Parts: sequence; C-alpha cells; structure tokens
Amino acid sequence: MPLYHLKINGQSRSVDVAADTPLLWVLRDTLNLLGTKYGCGMGLCGACTVHLNGAPVRSCQLPVSAIGNTPVTTIEGLDPAGAHPLQKAWCDHDVPQCGYCQSGQIMSAAALLKQTPAPTDPEIDAAMAGNLCRCGTYVRIRAAIKDAALMAAKGGVS
Repeated sequence: MPLYHLKINGQSRSVDVAADTPLLWVLRDTLNLLGTKYGCGMGLCGACTVHLNGAPVRSCQLPVSAIGNTPVTTIEGLDPAGAHPLQKAWCDHDVPQCGYCQSGQIMSAAALLKQTPAPTDPEIDAAMAGNLCRCGTYVRIRAAIKDAALMAAKGGVS
C-alpha cells in the first residue's frame, strides 16, 4: 500500500492505506479522529463533512489519493477547546438531540460563515441544504448560525 502524507488539523500525518480508501475511514480508523461521522456512505447526508482547503466536502466520497497536500480540517481542528462561535452557539441553542449529524452541520456552517460572515436565511438554507438532521433541529441550527455570526463579528471566526 502507498504511504500518504496528509496535513490534518494543521499537523502532518502519514498513513499507509489503499489509494481508494475514503478520507472518512482514514480519519476514523487510521488516525482515531472520531468526530467525523459515517452517515449514508453516499455523500448525501452531510454527517461526514470536513473542510478541504476551507471548503466543505463529503469525506465518505473522497479517496485519500485525491487529497495530495491540501489541508484537511475536521471538527476536532475547528477549535480543540470547543470555543469556536458555532460550537458555543450550538450549545446555547440546544441544537443537538441525538448529535450524530452535528459535526457535519457545524463544518458546513463554518464554511458558510467564512465565505458569508452575515448570512441571510436563504443563504443559510442554501448552504445547509445538503446536511440532513433526522431529529429536525433545522430551526435551532439556523438560529445558532445567526448567533454565531453575531459572536464572530465581535471576535472573529477562526
């Protein structure tokens, strides 16, 4: 198997896996980064969302061989202390119920706020449309994103 040199959450990591191994399984099974979740395995639900060079991608559909030197950020790398405005807003608004989809939701929301610091409801809805929540917390997700945007305006989104 080939050896891949990846930049995950700002750290250089080497993995010895097959070229077609999805990034999701590299993160979870090889690097023990368990925050990124397996949902549908087809890139439809968003539970496995991570950032590839700042853009949200479905890690279940991305083979490790396609990453190259592009930086990957997982929920663990967003803010290890849990102090990112989105992480705080998620707690303030009691967004998680089962919590399974939440890391993917937060990663999609973080990419949105990087690109659009003060999103409107339609912009939030469009950015989050590919992230499914079986518990139906969409109203709280939108409120948390708006609240995080306000917090970030005061202190900046990292």
